[in-house]
Amino acid sequence: MIQRIQTLYLLLVTILIVVCMSNCIGYFISDDGVMSGKLFNLLYLDMEDGNKAVSLYTPWALFVILLIAATLSFLNIFMFKYRALQMRICSFCMILLVGWYAVYAAFAWYISDILKSASFRVGIMASLPGVCLILLYLAFRGIMKDEKLVRSLDRLR
Repeated sequence: MIQRIQTLYLLLVTILIVVCMSNCIGYFISDDGVMSGKLFNLLYLDMEDGNKAVSLYTPWALFVILLIAATLSFLNIFMFKYRALQMRICSFCMILLVGWYAVYAAFAWYISDILKSASFRVGIMASLPGVCLILLYLAFRGIMKDEKLVRSLDRLR
């Protein structure tokens, strides 16, 4: 199980998603250059007069999508006997992460539309799901390579 490279890819995907869930993924900067808010996966912090106050906008969908993707990626490590299911789960996780970017853009647009005088800046942690997409694709290819190897060995019997 651990000897396979796709296991390491899936473990790395899980770790990167958890890191992304716990850090800031975007900033709102007002016209005068002062940070007016931070966007996290679970909440939006509004900076008013230097005090942090939780706003009414809660992008919980971002957190839920990443939580599902992290859980499925971690559980996918232990399904090494079911390679076809593993490939489907990898594909589903990739679709989830693409959907995360769509929801991320929607929340950023929605909150910046409400703030009107603030522009949105993407945080560096928002690139981690993109890295996870690449790692999931590499894991998918590794699982497919194992499946082809097993099928070729079945033909020899």
